[in-house]
Amino acid sequence: MDLSFKPEYEDFRKEVIDFLDSELTSELREAGKLTASVFSEVEYSSKWHKVLHKKGWIGGKWPEEFGGTGWDDMQRYIFSTECAKAGAPSPTAMGLMMVGPVLMKHGTQKQKDFYLPRILSGEDFWCQGYSEPGSGSDLASLQCKAVKEGDHYVVNGTKIWTTHAQHANRIFCLVRTDNSGKPQQGITFLLIDMDTPGIEIKPIITMAGDHEVNQTFFDDVKVPIENVVGEENDGWTVAKYLLEFERGGNYAAGIQSNLNKVREIASIERSDTGESLLEDDAFLKSLSETEIKVQALLMTEHRIMADIAERGNPGPASSILKTRGSNLKQEVDMLTIEAVGYYTTPLQHEARQPFSNVERIGPEYALTAFPSYLNNRASTIYGGSDEVQHNIMAKFVLGL
Repeated sequence: MDLSFKPEYEDFRKEVIDFLDSELTSELREAGKLTASVFSEVEYSSKWHKVLHKKGWIGGKWPEEFGGTGWDDMQRYIFSTECAKAGAPSPTAMGLMMVGPVLMKHGTQKQKDFYLPRILSGEDFWCQGYSEPGSGSDLASLQCKAVKEGDHYVVNGTKIWTTHAQHANRIFCLVRTDNSGKPQQGITFLLIDMDTPGIEIKPIITMAGDHEVNQTFFDDVKVPIENVVGEENDGWTVAKYLLEFERGGNYAAGIQSNLNKVREIASIERSDTGESLLEDDAFLKSLSETEIKVQALLMTEHRIMADIAERGNPGPASSILKTRGSNLKQEVDMLTIEAVGYYTTPLQHEARQPFSNVERIGPEYALTAFPSYLNNRASTIYGGSDEVQHNIMAKFVLGL
């Protein structure tokens, strides 16, 4: 497969690089460099969001009719690749990448007119209410209940692992509205204002010391009926569509960037024999094998991008990207820890804050090695576990 860019794409790539050189401040680069999780700190990702919005580049995957860039798949790929190389903060994707596309397809005109511009501008910050205690990958077993009373629903229950709920002003939720049929048939997709009385957020601190996820409680929370997306009791259809966008995406660019960092670290660190890790046969073999896998993922993404251009959504192929991307992310984390060695041991949460004056233990590249490893252990679980993805691929890709 020829991975070289056509002249028009090379021109676009240069435009992106010039933009990043001009607008990506040292503060934002520092925040991106110290990111140890899927998303950068909200303070910095929000600043970067505003920069991209001002440029007109925030809706990279949105069609022009909804205020997006209208980029094709190759332009989007180039943009994400160059952002990863430059160390740009990772924007929070709940609005842009999840509920936004869902509203474009399943939302009412009123919902589109109200929410979509606010997502693009960053005025609305969304979180996701899918998982519940006891209902992780088995999403159809969720029990958070919504009962219709007049012109609104009354919601009671809880959601868990709600990323950045402490910052969000809105949440999109799957709620149980009927128990009479199959579990999937009684679920409704609901938009909820986080300022509504009866919502309580309790933080969950990760092993890496980060406050990224939460448990969210709903106690007699009143939600207008007009906040239903799609049809009542047909939220499973909407949810599956959203998950295609959560699972699909460009994994290879970020993973390749992290793999390049591993190679840089290995050129500095020494093996037990005193030689560079890049001269250590065992380490070099592992590094080369991973690089081959990343190249294979890159080619798979290119192939699937061509399919998306025809269908408009990833479909079951998103499970291929999710599985390979998540596993490779963890594989690169392991290589990083192996390269950094004993300096991965100290957890230096305060030192990981941009421009912190806390003295660091060991080299700078050791700061995020172990926190990234810990945070990314969840990547093969969230968005649907590997086992769920394998079942989807078996059924809808292989036809088994």
